Amino acid sequence: MSNTDDDRDFDEVTAFDGSDIYADDGSVRSDFLMHVGAAIADRDTIYLRQHVAGLHASELGDLLEAIQPEQRLALVLLLGKEFDLAALTEVDEAIRLDIVDHLPNEQIAEAIGEMDSDDAVYILEDLDQEDQEEILAKLPFTERVRLRRSLDYPESTAGRRMQTEFVAVPPFWTVGQTIDYMREDEDLPDSFTQIFVIDPTFKLLGAVDLDRVLRTKRSVKIDAIMRDTSHAIPAEMDQEEAAQLFEQYDLLSAAVVDDNGRLVGVLTIDDVVDVIQEEAEEDFLRMSGVGDEELSDTITDASRSRIPWLFVNSMTACMSASVIGLFDATIQQIVALAILMPIVAGMGGNAGSQTMTVTVRALATRALDTHNAPRIIRREAGVGLLNGLVFGAFIGVVAGLWFQNVHIGGIIAAAMLINMIAAALAGILIPIVLDKSGADPAVSSAVFVTAVTDITGFFSFLGLATWWFHVT
Repeated sequence: MSNTDDDRDFDEVTAFDGSDIYADDGSVRSDFLMHVGAAIADRDTIYLRQHVAGLHASELGDLLEAIQPEQRLALVLLLGKEFDLAALTEVDEAIRLDIVDHLPNEQIAEAIGEMDSDDAVYILEDLDQEDQEEILAKLPFTERVRLRRSLDYPESTAGRRMQTEFVAVPPFWTVGQTIDYMREDEDLPDSFTQIFVIDPTFKLLGAVDLDRVLRTKRSVKIDAIMRDTSHAIPAEMDQEEAAQLFEQYDLLSAAVVDDNGRLVGVLTIDDVVDVIQEEAEEDFLRMSGVGDEELSDTITDASRSRIPWLFVNSMTACMSASVIGLFDATIQQIVALAILMPIVAGMGGNAGSQTMTVTVRALATRALDTHNAPRIIRREAGVGLLNGLVFGAFIGVVAGLWFQNVHIGGIIAAAMLINMIAAALAGILIPIVLDKSGADPAVSSAVFVTAVTDITGFFSFLGLATWWFHVT
């Protein structure tokens, strides 16, 4: 094939628009990655500016995660000022820190000056205090004050997530004045759905939806059409609780206020969607005992995050083994018990995990509280009893036919019933107790529920077998 044909094929394949970088399965197209990698290797800034610089921040973030680690920094440096720093809010923390650490503070400050405040805070909060101060010092005074105020709030709070750009007017303004103000002021947010009403001290008085303003005559005063903001969010409220308010009341945006009720920012639905996704991922990872591990973490970091709960699990496994050791004589006499033991423990573990998952999620969403806890506990115990009867009978028949021994079948059926009830109770009570004690049930529950079902399963099965064959 001639060079001309190569060039034509290359141009045809790489004529991407934003929606074309993804394959049918949602991953970044392999041919696009290949050509981006080739452009990075060849330092082809023309190609990168044409096909990469214009990508949406989320698309650019996906691209950064998809390319090879050694290509990421090279891509950012080749794009220079045309690299959209907002893409770093879409990538793993390890990738974000690696890139930011290699960028000059002047470039970061310039990019942050063009971002929404919530995205700017997202990047600044991971930097060293010295770098934070140097970058903030290069920003205009008003923006510097806003960002510092957001950074002063604790992590994972509404204050950290809020945008400090909002539209606020006094109650005595007319609709006409408000519209003229929005047309003439150049520092308004890029998009908004609410206008907040404040007094001279910035205390929040109410809010007006934008559509209400557009439907009202110019001469009408704002206080005549404003409504109370009954769902104002305290700046130090946990971001997960704030997300629950959005879900409960179907909010698109909400005012964020300080301890004195003064308006300090606005939380929007796009930020809340990110919070919901992050919290769900965090709970899922913690239930597996891997903390906040990310795919971009190094081998050492990944191993370090998993070791603590693996160690705890090894201790509980030793406890289960010690229970088996109590019945070693019985196991030596009846080999079938050794074959059937994993069935009892495994079924109990799965049942406990099911109940635990439902309970942890209910605690996280505040659906489970002191008022309905007794009813839910009774329900789960009933589910454990019913499932124990069903699977106990099923496994009992299978075991009896397998070993041609009706006694073995009856023993494993009874042990299955006991362990399924214990699994259901452990799956709901352990997360509740951990939550009441201040521990995170998503982190701690799994290993303890597994320990309970293993110990109960082994003890009930082997204990019943020892007793039965002793008395008969």
